[in-house]
Amino acid sequence: MQSSSAPQRMRNFTIVIIAIALVIALVLGIRAQNFTDSLETQADRATPIDIALTNNKPTLMEFYANWCTSCQAMAPDLAAVKAQFGDRVNFSMLNVDNTKWLPEVTKYRVDGIPHFVFFDSQGKVLAQVIGEQPRQILESKLTDLIAGVDVSDTAATGEVSKFTPKVIPKNNDDPRAHG
Repeated sequence: MQSSSAPQRMRNFTIVIIAIALVIALVLGIRAQNFTDSLETQADRATPIDIALTNNKPTLMEFYANWCTSCQAMAPDLAAVKAQFGDRVNFSMLNVDNTKWLPEVTKYRVDGIPHFVFFDSQGKVLAQVIGEQPRQILESKLTDLIAGVDVSDTAATGEVSKFTPKVIPKNNDDPRAHG
């Protein structure tokens, strides 16, 4: 058996090093993207709703759940929208699986997620949309919200994950109850 020549061994070694570097870069890139786009990360960075509704900035409140495939599908686009508008708009995220948000789930009649509520700078509800929304639609609505232009409601135009609260409020706790 003849051994490989030195230049051929050097070429093979270089190819192996480049392949390893590419795999490492790919793995780190995927990790970094998933970390910044994940629902949990976005929720951790979100403005608490009590602050958002009182700091004189418009607010986009999102009802979501970690298991919601529509919410997961929108996460990368929402991360980009938040990066683009985060200095001018509050972004609040309320996880529907957390029963502490049951009053808000009831108040805004959340029965499908993702569910978005647009507030003006004074905390007044201007519009609600349900389901996956294209990034361009959210950008347009947020631009209108910042400009003080009408932000109209849109019917459930996107995919939704049905949601039923784990705890149903008593009739006297439900703002829709009349008695």
